Amino acid sequence: MFVTRFAPSPTGHLHLGHAYSALLAWNMAKEENGRFILRIEDIDFNRCTPENTDQIYEDLAWLGIEWETPVRIQSEHRQEYTEKADELRSRGLLYPCFCTRKDILREIEAAGGAPHGSDGPLYPGTCRRLSTDEQNSRIAAGEDYALRLDLSKSLKTIGHTLTWQDAINGTQQAKPELLGDAVIVRKDIGTSYHLAVVIDDGLQGITDIVRGVDLFDSTHLHCVLQALLGITPPTYHHHKLLTDDSGRRLAKRDNSITLKSLRETGKSANQIRQELGF
Repeated sequence: MFVTRFAPSPTGHLHLGHAYSALLAWNMAKEENGRFILRIEDIDFNRCTPENTDQIYEDLAWLGIEWETPVRIQSEHRQEYTEKADELRSRGLLYPCFCTRKDILREIEAAGGAPHGSDGPLYPGTCRRLSTDEQNSRIAAGEDYALRLDLSKSLKTIGHTLTWQDAINGTQQAKPELLGDAVIVRKDIGTSYHLAVVIDDGLQGITDIVRGVDLFDSTHLHCVLQALLGITPPTYHHHKLLTDDSGRRLAKRDNSITLKSLRETGKSANQIRQELGF
């Protein structure tokens, strides 16, 4: 059965870009006689609020979108993410990283630069070279640390080329080197978007992921995590991004016009759906 989801983070109110993604996924589920799941990705407790979660429910219901209950709330499942991270770490696939952003920049400058990935300079592997004794000593001393993926060791463990199916662009070969030794467990929240989303998609049986093309590069890393955790890769539908009049993509951080504000100015849900092509 076709199973898809819409998984917003309640760090602010939904805008037209979110509406487009949610409506696209919901309509695809209806066309395939499948299931549409809503998931709240609120692991970033410094920025997410219950008020924003309630607003998400209100906005989606106003658009006419229906979803299954109960809704999976990521903050209620942190222990599951910890257990999977512990599993990967016990296999030697994660290592503690004590570096701050300033430490990383200094290391890159001292080395005369670093290879660039999709998000800028790649982590130079400073803490990957620490001995187990030094790792344990620094942890025992109370130093904060994140957990990074040992990409080289992970790919050797998998032992074969990774691919995924993209509904728009066809078969894609994963290129996780674009993200390098990515952070899998952030020091401030005890997991990461990458780890939590892969685990949740696997647990919820998601067969098709509908999301913006801005997350295309993350799929390279997600394929690695899926292979390591024994999760069947879904089909991906990376859709276009909506932009404002200046051509800049809609984003919460840019205070893009929200669905709530459009509703308050008299816009109807039907008008919004039509403007978005539904």
